[in-house]
Amino acid sequence: MNELTRVLGIEHPIIQGPMGGGPSTPELVAAVSNAGGLGSLGAAYLTSQQILDSVKRIRALTDKPFNVNLFAGGYEPVPRSVDPSSMLSLLSEIHAALELPPPAAPSSVPDPFPEQLEAVLEAQPPIFSFTFGLPGAGAMKRLAARGTTIIGTATTAQEARLLADAGVTAVILQGEEAGAHRGTFAAPFEAAMVPTLRLIEETAQIVSVPLIASGGLMDGGDIAAAMKRGAVAVSLGTAFLTCPESGAPEVHKRAILNAGSDTTVVTRAFSGRPARGLRNTFIESLEGKEDTILPFPLQNVLTRPMRTAAGKRGNAGYISLWAGRGIARARAISAAGLVARLVDEADTAGY
Repeated sequence: MNELTRVLGIEHPIIQGPMGGGPSTPELVAAVSNAGGLGSLGAAYLTSQQILDSVKRIRALTDKPFNVNLFAGGYEPVPRSVDPSSMLSLLSEIHAALELPPPAAPSSVPDPFPEQLEAVLEAQPPIFSFTFGLPGAGAMKRLAARGTTIIGTATTAQEARLLADAGVTAVILQGEEAGAHRGTFAAPFEAAMVPTLRLIEETAQIVSVPLIASGGLMDGGDIAAAMKRGAVAVSLGTAFLTCPESGAPEVHKRAILNAGSDTTVVTRAFSGRPARGLRNTFIESLEGKEDTILPFPLQNVLTRPMRTAAGKRGNAGYISLWAGRGIARARAISAAGLVARLVDEADTAGY
């Protein structure tokens, strides 16, 4: 137990990362929370009603604390000069191979955060976390007024200081090793690719709120190393993605479990926003053609039919195989079993 575990009401300083788009099912969230960790619902792509329904399901499966996570940024106005023709041409061939209708140019996508936030406020989860930005002061006050513990995501020490100044209870530090989307919001992406352990050390020098390490952490040895550097808890995404309770497509789980080494890359190919995942056919098809990729979230909307169809067909070449470094150590065990093993391994490693 430490300061943060007491505040969060959890037994172990282990957080299951909020994986949006399906992996973090209510069953996975509840299983981690029931095992003494903190389960997290990645709700960024859910409608307001889906958030309410998911929270209701989580509460039916556990009476332990859990976290709901949203994107609090990234939906900036798209420049009028964006030309989707090259991307549409490339996707047309893929759609034909997947027996899909021709792709259509996406229109402007409104920021879903305001409506999603209302659902979160109604659902009143014990913990709320966010990434991609910083909610306005009004949103932070409304969450705090409901007794919700607030956690923000930073990819640099300077971003962590902004979050601390805004009143978050703790900061998740997303190192460059982390899988899926980069949470950078106050620096160029290239300048925010800081290794996890170094990021903890740099941030601890200027921020006093509890720090949660994230990025490339796969076993108890990684956890011990992060906590010895100054983190008081850890957040693991890829490690939980291959659990049976995860809603990730089986083809995604197999790709991670079969990876004998780190073949991840940071790419904008699937969503328009830098994210780390396993290199595959679609990523390779856009190498050298990065200027044809549309901004987030337009690219994300445009590639969704392809990703959905490929996932159903078990075609790993055209889905976003998000994963962090360290994937060669992924394990296919239950969420509860993984929490228990991580605790034992961390103890053995000397923490």
